[in-house]
Amino acid sequence: MNSEDSNDSATGRLFGVGLGPGDPELVTVKAARLIGEADVIAYHSARHGNSIARSVAEPYLRGDQTEEPLVYPVTTETTDHPGGYQGAIDEFYADCAERLAAHLSAGRDVVLLGEGDPFFYGSYMHMHKRLTGRFETVVVPGVNSVSAASAELGRPLAERDEVLTVLPGTLEPDELARRLQSADAAAVLKLGRTFEGVREAFDKAGCLDEAHYVERASTTRQRVAPLAEVDPDSVPYFSLALLPSRTGARTPAPEPPPRSDGAHGGRLAVVGLGPAGREWTTPEAQAALAAADDLVGYGPYLERIQANPRQRKHPSDNRVEAQRAEEALDLAASGRRVVVVSSGDPGVFAMGSAVLEAADDARYADVDVDVLPGLTAAQAVASRAGAPLGHDYCVLSLSDRLKSWEVIERRLRAAARADLALAMYNPASRSRRWQVEAARDLLLEERSGDTPVVIGRDVGGPEEEVTVVELRELDPERVDMRCLLLVGSSTTRLVSRGEEVSVFTPRRYPA
Repeated sequence: MNSEDSNDSATGRLFGVGLGPGDPELVTVKAARLIGEADVIAYHSARHGNSIARSVAEPYLRGDQTEEPLVYPVTTETTDHPGGYQGAIDEFYADCAERLAAHLSAGRDVVLLGEGDPFFYGSYMHMHKRLTGRFETVVVPGVNSVSAASAELGRPLAERDEVLTVLPGTLEPDELARRLQSADAAAVLKLGRTFEGVREAFDKAGCLDEAHYVERASTTRQRVAPLAEVDPDSVPYFSLALLPSRTGARTPAPEPPPRSDGAHGGRLAVVGLGPAGREWTTPEAQAALAAADDLVGYGPYLERIQANPRQRKHPSDNRVEAQRAEEALDLAASGRRVVVVSSGDPGVFAMGSAVLEAADDARYADVDVDVLPGLTAAQAVASRAGAPLGHDYCVLSLSDRLKSWEVIERRLRAAARADLALAMYNPASRSRRWQVEAARDLLLEERSGDTPVVIGRDVGGPEEEVTVVELRELDPERVDMRCLLLVGSSTTRLVSRGEEVSVFTPRRYPA
């Protein structure tokens, strides 16, 4: 639609369009139609220029529309503006309003995109207040983040006479705790830098163990976890804390049916979830997860699986692999369909070997065990860098929890002398910091100092970072428990394509 074509004297209309929580398929039919018809598409963005709202709306853009990026001048309260942070933001909103008013006065319809719902902690409201008296304004509601988080958890927000309380994380922890204490159910938004204070408030209110963390709900970068287990340094602004309905929580989950005499053993599948989101989990693994009665695994890995009230989850600590395997086999032996989950591939430093070792017991003779492969972390990191594992390579773990450092050192040296590229898992943890430096120095005895090293951190996750350095420049302080290292062979090369640098190891090896 083009207002100028139909009436040169008419002013345009301002549409505040809610896009929902991030999944383009959760954009309403009305919102999609208006986006496609608009003369001007406006959206807020950070100073780096990326706009989440625009990325969600992109499937519905025509391609020939005028775009108005509204770039925030500041993202924190640190500014040199004489009016301080509020003065800088007020000036920014006033300028944006006049930019949109110029289009509206010329008869152009403007769609201002916003994540979630325009009137639910949305940026649109600042334009609405400044323009609604001058031009026709239409607000198109969207699915908000609280509803999306509840859906992803599979837990109702409120039932019967319960009252849902929505709170900003910017409240002081004591005030937030006071309000949480009296809440039947609650959602706390605006996390990011406020996260530690929010978690403190849940703890003071005595409900930390009941609270959930949901990040970027409904998107491919979604993360769901118990609030108490989340690393504050990993929390973006687009996340929330949820205390769902207690009524549902009080409904006891059904106990597994007892095994009747003469029943056949159940089935157990050890499944690789891949290194990150659902898009990196194979259809075969997803089918096994959907069919399971019981899901067994390390707590954070289980949180990656969408809740299903039919299923029972059995979370455990990451250091009890043998006990976890036996628990899963006992469930299967009782006639249940059981899935044990691993990150990445279950056969690579994961639960595949632990389950098969435990299954070598007469008690589990009737239990069928399948191992379903998954995309490995090494493959994921390699794909982000190019093809550094394009020829023969070695996979090893730097963790000395289950084998001695002497064994690790001997294998590292052998791989280096054989001129194999290396994929090094578990390079560091909070309590184990010296192995990266020791491995680097050992490799430098056998390999050139300019050998490419790929540092992949949280690949596929919200804090993904991939860096390429020379072996001699590998700084152990840049490596933590969420990293995987790829070390090239003597033939591994760097190639520049425009502004991008790729790492690859040729298929041919020098004679």
